[in-house]
Amino acid sequence: MDWKDFPRWGRKVADWAAEYHGGLRDRPVRAQTRPGDILRALPESAPEKPESVEAVFEDFETIVMPGMTHWQHPRFFAYFNSNAAPASVLAEYLASTVAAQCMLWQTSPAATEMETRMMDWLRQGLGLPEGFAGVIQDSASSATLAAVLVMRERALGWEGNKAGLAGQKPVRIYASAEVHTSIDRAIWVAGVGEANLVRIPITGKRRAMDPDKLREAIAADRAAGYLPAGIVACTGATGCGASDDIAAVCDVAEAEGLYVHVDAAWAGTAMICPEFRDLWAGAERADSIVFNPHKWLGAQFDCSAHFVRSPEDLTRTLAIQPEYLKTHGADGVVNYSEWSIPLGRRFRALKLWFLMRVYGMEGLRDMVRNHVRWTEALCEKLRAHPDFQVVTDPVLSLFTFRYLPKGAEDADALNLKLITAINDAGVIYLTQTRVDGDFVIRFTAGQFLSEERDFETAYDAICEAAARL
Repeated sequence: MDWKDFPRWGRKVADWAAEYHGGLRDRPVRAQTRPGDILRALPESAPEKPESVEAVFEDFETIVMPGMTHWQHPRFFAYFNSNAAPASVLAEYLASTVAAQCMLWQTSPAATEMETRMMDWLRQGLGLPEGFAGVIQDSASSATLAAVLVMRERALGWEGNKAGLAGQKPVRIYASAEVHTSIDRAIWVAGVGEANLVRIPITGKRRAMDPDKLREAIAADRAAGYLPAGIVACTGATGCGASDDIAAVCDVAEAEGLYVHVDAAWAGTAMICPEFRDLWAGAERADSIVFNPHKWLGAQFDCSAHFVRSPEDLTRTLAIQPEYLKTHGADGVVNYSEWSIPLGRRFRALKLWFLMRVYGMEGLRDMVRNHVRWTEALCEKLRAHPDFQVVTDPVLSLFTFRYLPKGAEDADALNLKLITAINDAGVIYLTQTRVDGDFVIRFTAGQFLSEERDFETAYDAICEAAARL
C-alpha cells in the first residue's frame, strides 16, 4: 500500500466509521468473547510476504471487532467515558497524517502555539483566573505524577533530582482514601513511598477530607521529623464522586506552605457550566489542576489538560536541555516537552481546536447539562422503586445504588449477580465500587452522543435484569 492507494481506503474507513457509529445501539456494549478467543485467531508469527489490504480489513471486521467493548456506545455507563466526537476524530486523522513529533517549538511551531491558545480557551471556559498556564499531558496520571514531583522538589529545596532521596527527611503527601489510585502510583514512581501517603479521614455528604484532621496530621508529621510537601484534593472522584472542600484544603495549605494539586479528571469538564462550579469552589487558589477533555468533553484519548500556577516550578522539576534539544535563534519560545515527563509529544491541541469550534462552548455545555439532568431523573426512578436503594446521590452524572428486595440476605452477592446479569445482557454497561465497605453498582454518564432514550433504556435494563434473578 502506498499513498496512491490511500484515498480509496481512507474513504472506505470513513464510510465504515459512520456506519459503525450509526449502528452502535444494535450492538452489545461489552465484548461478548471469552478470554483467549482473539489470541487464538491471530497467527503466531508475522507474514513473510505482503498481504492485501482487503484481507487485513476483512480480518479486522471478523477477528478484532467481536472482541471490542464499545466505549462510544450511547449506553456505555461504566467507568468514565473515553469519548470520540466526530470533529475530534477528524482532527486526529489529520494529526496522524502529518505525524509530527511536537516536543519542541521548532519541531512544529503550530502545534506549540496552538497548545498555548487552546489551553487558554479551556482556562476561560472553566472560569479559572488569568495566571494559570496550561499544558496538554497524555493522562491525568502523568499530570499528577508531575505535580507530586514538584511537591517533592519544592519541599527538598530542589535537591531531590540532584542528590536523590537517601538521607533526606521523608516527604509526606496528604489525600483522602477517595482519590484515584493514580495518586498511589505517582507516590511510588516519585520515590516518596506508599508509607508517606497520609490518608485523611472523610466527612460530610460529599465525602470530603476533614480539614481539621488534615491540620492535625501535618502537625503530627512535623513533630515526628517528617517533611510535609503537598496535598492532592479531588473533585468528582472515581468511586462515587467524592469532592473535597478545595477552599478549606487551600486554607490549610497556605498556612502550612504546602502545594495543592486538584484532581478533577472527570468532573472538571462540567466546570464549563457556571452552575456546577460550587463543586470545586476554591480551585482558583490551587497550585495545579488536571482534568481530562478525553473523558466528558468529547476529545478522544489521549488529551489531559494540566493547569499550573507556576510553570517555572514545573520546568525546574522536569526540564533537561542537552545540546541537541536546544532551540537557537528563537528567544522566548515554549518547549512543552520541558513541562512533561515524556520527551515525545503528539499534536493533541488540534482536536481541541476542532472540538471547541465545531460544537461551540454552548453546545458542549448543553451536552453536559443534559447528561446531568437525565442521570438525576434515572436516579429518582430507581429511588422510587421499592427494591432499590440509592446509596450515594448524584454528583453531576454519577451515582451509586443497590438492589435490596425484601428478604434479601447477602446483599453484596446479590448485587454482584445483578451487575453480572446486566452486563452479560449487553444492553447497557455498568461497573461497581464499594461505599463504606458495601458492594454497590455505579452509574455514570458522559457519552458524547447519548440521548434521553438511552437513560430510559438503562432503567428498563436494570429492572428487567433484577426481575430475572
